[in-house]
Amino acid sequence: MLHELLLSLLGYTGDLIVDERDRQVGLSPDDSVSNQCTFKLASDISFIEPNERDIIEKTIALGFYYRELDRFATKSRDLSWIRSGNESPMPYTCAFPKEKMENQSVYRRAIANGITEILSVYRSAILHMEQKLLSDPLPILATIIQGLNKFFVLLPPLYELILEIERDGICGGKLLNLLHKRCHCGVPELQTCIQRLLWHGHQVMYNQLASWMVYGILHDQYGEFFICEKEGNSERDSSHMSMAEKLARMSVHDGSLSDWHLGFHISSEMLPEYIPLHVAESILFAGKAIRVLRNPSSAFRSVDARHKKLMGDELLPQSEADKIESMLQNLKESSEFHKRSFEGAVDSIRAIAASHLWQLVVVRADLNGHLKAIKDYFLLAKGDFFQSFLEESRQLMRLPPRQSTAEADLMVPFRLAVTKTISDDDKYFSRVTLRMPGIGANTKSSKADVSKSKYADGDSSLLSDTSLEMSLDGWDGIALEYSVDWPLQLFFTQEVLSRYRRIFQYLLRLKRTQMELEKSWESVMQQDHSNVSKRHTERVNGSTSQQRRQCFRPMWRVREHMAFLIRNLQFYIQVDVIESQWNVLQTHIEESRDFAELVDFHQEYLSALISQSFLDIGSVSRILDGIMKLCLQFCWKIENQETDASTIELERLTEEFNKKSNSLYTILRSSRLAGSQRAPFLRRFLLRLNFNSFFEQTAQGVMNVIRPRQTIPVLQR
Repeated sequence: MLHELLLSLLGYTGDLIVDERDRQVGLSPDDSVSNQCTFKLASDISFIEPNERDIIEKTIALGFYYRELDRFATKSRDLSWIRSGNESPMPYTCAFPKEKMENQSVYRRAIANGITEILSVYRSAILHMEQKLLSDPLPILATIIQGLNKFFVLLPPLYELILEIERDGICGGKLLNLLHKRCHCGVPELQTCIQRLLWHGHQVMYNQLASWMVYGILHDQYGEFFICEKEGNSERDSSHMSMAEKLARMSVHDGSLSDWHLGFHISSEMLPEYIPLHVAESILFAGKAIRVLRNPSSAFRSVDARHKKLMGDELLPQSEADKIESMLQNLKESSEFHKRSFEGAVDSIRAIAASHLWQLVVVRADLNGHLKAIKDYFLLAKGDFFQSFLEESRQLMRLPPRQSTAEADLMVPFRLAVTKTISDDDKYFSRVTLRMPGIGANTKSSKADVSKSKYADGDSSLLSDTSLEMSLDGWDGIALEYSVDWPLQLFFTQEVLSRYRRIFQYLLRLKRTQMELEKSWESVMQQDHSNVSKRHTERVNGSTSQQRRQCFRPMWRVREHMAFLIRNLQFYIQVDVIESQWNVLQTHIEESRDFAELVDFHQEYLSALISQSFLDIGSVSRILDGIMKLCLQFCWKIENQETDASTIELERLTEEFNKKSNSLYTILRSSRLAGSQRAPFLRRFLLRLNFNSFFEQTAQGVMNVIRPRQTIPVLQR
């Protein structure tokens, strides 16, 4: 009887110890874990006392737990589906391996290895008891109970563990979480066993970390790692390739730049709770950086080899890769998971990856040169070029842009400006492209169209607000594009270039307005000098000319007010904002050796440009756009000085300008803006505007005092 009891403790039932489940439905290797003990002492045994029956049934429960644990371990470690899947030529024979494959888990397989270790200790204990019983002249049941005493503490919790794993389909990071929680118990023997299972699970995690952080490859066949691919990537499908095949496949593509921005993310579902999110983000960054360093584009590799005689793998020296692998190996060999050691190793690996990525982008790819070029062209630091371009395109921009040829029309003055101002040794200008996107079909009429209609039809009523409104909005669509090569796409993303384009369009409008105000004054002065010269030459009556000058003196004063505001705004943005922020960025570039920090500094730089230029404040931005539009309209109206309609229109523009400039000054000097840190140089701008209190008094007068408008006399023809 004792030998049959020993056999039942190893999962083998017979006549004395029976398995109720086996009698009812039979037991298949693929059946799930039973949710209750089915080992019972045969009911027809009458020579066993009730108290002994209770002890035996309690003892044989260990045999049931052993059998279920062994079945779980065998099923989790079964790899026969791989061979079956490869050898089955018929479609219907592949269904079984596919179903098995869907239920596979590398982490469960690792836990099964740990369970097998524990069961081997259990089997050794059974064998030792058998030898002890055979050598004992009077074998008793108490010997078995005493020998298996510690397993009454171990096997039931392990059985509950695998039952929960199978019932809830737990795998990957979730399984590590479950084991980590079960480690916190008051039974030292059980805690040691669970920690051993967790160690086996961590071996898989460290292998995945090594693949990711040493080679830049996500080795995750079943989606159990906390670094995941976003849908659309194909690396999961190629997860059964060898490491060499994956490296060869990666080398075909240029840079894996799409992976950097969109390819991978952190799965919070699979992230173990004892690994903080910032550590997981460092792991994600390090792996993506290694992917970039190990997979340079073919164009960059050839240029780098030609100029520096270096191979592509020199971007990440083998010594550094060995150092990363050594740190992960030390973690892997540790018997316990130490959070501080793990975080320290991850931070060190991230620092190595960030440093080499910084070396690649900043030094080899000449990041600072490209930043300077973008400052020159997108932030209008090369002012002579844009002054020339706006002068050459001035007459073109008086007409509405043609939907089909606007970009081609702009290329003529653009190339003229290039010829005049851009030297041949500017190696960055070839990356700049002029674009005229998104021209609407409903382009507003220009002054030239209105003039033609006026003289053709002889109807001065055409000079209304609608008909004389210039095509300012149409030409506001002028934009620049900047071509960047690998690996600068990591730094100059589409979102970054889009923000630069937004700032460029704003600055170009401002410079165009400033130039038109200057040109209008130049035109008026030339006309005035011409009239004076004509009067002296032909000795004609100068009363009309004198009356004209007297008539439009208030208009010239308004033009000067407009120019004063636009000049100061332009100086504030170009000097106080752009130059000061540029110096801050240059300091960060010189001091930093971390690519991720550099990206953050650049984002802060762009955000400061936008916020301190008021582009993110809708009310201020709309007022500034309205002021620039009024200034342009005012300049273009000056040419229509002969009619009463144009005089009235100029008075309306003057009144509108005064109102908008007052609103602008009122908003900017509010404590919410002037007293905040978002625009540290705003007070300087306000001081320059209101250096003698004239601006403030004039602006307040417009809003607080209702004054009769100065009427510009109408000239007699």
